[in-house]
Amino acid sequence: MARYTGPTTKKARALGEAIFGYDRAFEKRKYKPGQHGNTRRRRRQSSDYSLQLTEKQKAKYTYGVLERQFRNTFATAVAARGVTGENLLQLLEARLDNTVYRLGIAPTRRAARQLVSHKHVMVNGNLSYAPSTQLKPGDVVSVRPKSQGLDVVRNSVASASDVRKHGWLEMNTDRMEGTFMAYPTRDQIPEKINEQLIVELYSK
Repeated sequence: MARYTGPTTKKARALGEAIFGYDRAFEKRKYKPGQHGNTRRRRRQSSDYSLQLTEKQKAKYTYGVLERQFRNTFATAVAARGVTGENLLQLLEARLDNTVYRLGIAPTRRAARQLVSHKHVMVNGNLSYAPSTQLKPGDVVSVRPKSQGLDVVRNSVASASDVRKHGWLEMNTDRMEGTFMAYPTRDQIPEKINEQLIVELYSK
């Protein structure tokens, strides 16, 4: 499956946010990449379109979604009841790869996507290998029994107690099994994304 595989720190610096998780290199250089990235010259104020596009790119790379997938997800959010921006983030959070990451089964979303695509994850007892699978309240996500001995899974589950503090998820570490209880509310989603700017971008 196609996905972004380029340098994460460079992309995070371009968007001004550590979108791939804690990054020591990003913390040292929180300015734009390139030879003029750290200059103190007066910069022109960003246009509305630039701010909107940046916010969309931030969401796209944070959740590891390509352009067509993101546009389709937005269309689904528009068709659903409620606030479009919140619907969009809820749909992104309900992706299987993101839920595997939130449950602490994988240390990063990239690692979660790989676990899913390599058939190490099950949904409601059935093997699932599509990272984009949309979960619904009540769905149970578990690690395949023969894959529970993988070092990356065991280490992540053992050290990710803080990752699982989300009100819409429940995790049983002994069984390596978690439940998607409900769609999260906006205040429960920790990502620093201004979803209203994304709605404005696609509403043009």
